[in-house]
Amino acid sequence: MTLLAVRGLCKTFGGVVAARDVSFEVALGELLALIGPNGAGKTTTFNMVGGQLAPDAGAVVLHSQEITDLAPREKFRRGIGRTFQIAQTFLSMTVAENVQMALISCAGETRAMASDARRLHREEALEILAPVGMAHAADRPCSTLAYGDVKRVELAIALASRPKLLLMDEPTAGMAPRERAALMELAASIARERRIGVLFTEHDMSAVFAHADRILVLVRGEIVAAGSPDEVRANPRVKEVYLGETGVAAAERARRAPP
Repeated sequence: MTLLAVRGLCKTFGGVVAARDVSFEVALGELLALIGPNGAGKTTTFNMVGGQLAPDAGAVVLHSQEITDLAPREKFRRGIGRTFQIAQTFLSMTVAENVQMALISCAGETRAMASDARRLHREEALEILAPVGMAHAADRPCSTLAYGDVKRVELAIALASRPKLLLMDEPTAGMAPRERAALMELAASIARERRIGVLFTEHDMSAVFAHADRILVLVRGEIVAAGSPDEVRANPRVKEVYLGETGVAAAERARRAPP
């Protein structure tokens, strides 16, 4: 069942085409990877879907409702969660408070912050933190966490809206190899268990080919290839413009890795 439909998104900055007629769909429970070289338009596409950037043309449809022009906060409330390449958390707040803030925003209770916001949605925040392995650190300030744990907290924040769609912009950026594998495995298992559609970008080809159900390849603002990991791995154009020998080797390692 189609969850997200992106139709003909276009965006230019001056004379530079960042996205040209970008169209794709994401199904419930599907992990769709958007890959390509630097400057391909991946983040621009993400920001148009997430509402941080208005497209020049095209449409974004979630569960048959057009949401193209909605602000990010409205898309969050309608079930689009997001993580960022550089983790976005309130470092002075505790782990639980970060998730509570997301729950307060989702419930439209921001006026309640004039009182003691710490009492709002505490138990629900702990329930959300448990699956990402951070409930034990609920009362620690985010500033004291290792970066891999901050990424887990950011995932919990994104899950606070009970999203139908999760946007993950380079989720493993800045992480050690073992941390990268663990975070992607965690995100993939949660998405499939809860039937959350996931659109993600990633430079780590091992993570892409190990977890994506389908892959789109974007070059100079245009989709040049789309298909299963096996189809994309074997595509001569993709090898030429993006993967190269290193990327192909990483994709092959992902294919041979045990499930």
